[in-house]
Amino acid sequence: MTKLILSTGNVMSAGPSVIRKPGVNRSNLELVNSLRDNFSAAQQDYAPQTNGNGNGTSIGNGVGTHKPPVEVWTERSGDALFVPRVNWQSGGLRDEQSQYEITVKLFLLPDSPVAEREQYARDALVLVRKELGIEAIDLLLISFPGISFEGTCEWEADKRNAEQGNIEEEIATWRVLEDLHDQGLAKRLGVAEFGSEKLQAFIKRTRIPPVVDQINLKDCCSVPPPLKALAAKEGVELNVHTDCTDILPCGTIRELLSHGPRGAGLLADKEHGGAGLEGDITPHWVVRYMAFIRDRGVIENKGYFAGAEIGCR
Repeated sequence: MTKLILSTGNVMSAGPSVIRKPGVNRSNLELVNSLRDNFSAAQQDYAPQTNGNGNGTSIGNGVGTHKPPVEVWTERSGDALFVPRVNWQSGGLRDEQSQYEITVKLFLLPDSPVAEREQYARDALVLVRKELGIEAIDLLLISFPGISFEGTCEWEADKRNAEQGNIEEEIATWRVLEDLHDQGLAKRLGVAEFGSEKLQAFIKRTRIPPVVDQINLKDCCSVPPPLKALAAKEGVELNVHTDCTDILPCGTIRELLSHGPRGAGLLADKEHGGAGLEGDITPHWVVRYMAFIRDRGVIENKGYFAGAEIGCR
């Protein structure tokens, strides 16, 4: 098996094709388009230049490029393949970390094994800290698979939510976040899509309870009163968001890495010589990081990493 680490770079400094119209699937669209644009930019950056004599693909001023070999614009590190290779030296924040509020959200995907989630969380945080050049983050949020906040009204959404997920698995994963908090790597912890019953049961079993709960009210008109009352009692901040829970389906990764019209050309394909990565692709996690400038309320740096595996099981 090969681990795939996909990255977008800083989407705030990317081109206009990354910016999407608001909508319920905004995070999914932003992630997919940002990955595609970053793959394309990396291929262009590492492509051998031609002298404009007709060889290669014409760009801008008449200078052309050939599509570079995969090993040139990606990078292997142990059993992981970074797509594209990351220039860590070009990352980082412009000012001192104290000037920023740094929020990280970890999306655990449906096929992420519970036994591996500790490693996923630690890997994701290492990547973000390295990308931003920081020691710790201010808020670490986690989105568990199989949990949503949907219904024809807030009462129905809260009731449905109580029956979703697996609290034993969620508590086991939360222990990892508590360890990261103890180590000073994450100052505050939060959850996503927890209704009143789930949040109450969760808080009772945690050593370090969540201080933030993100909920998606796309199908509801307001926050359920029981959740609002519980949050006020327990000191939990309620935030509304528009992230989609199924942020990176496996078919989407295959399309991104294929030889299709907008693919990166990494997967084996008979029509392209048969060389490339082979096997099933299983996405496990996505992490989004945002660095807000405190005194201006502006996002300076925002991006994603995604982890998956490819190979025969």
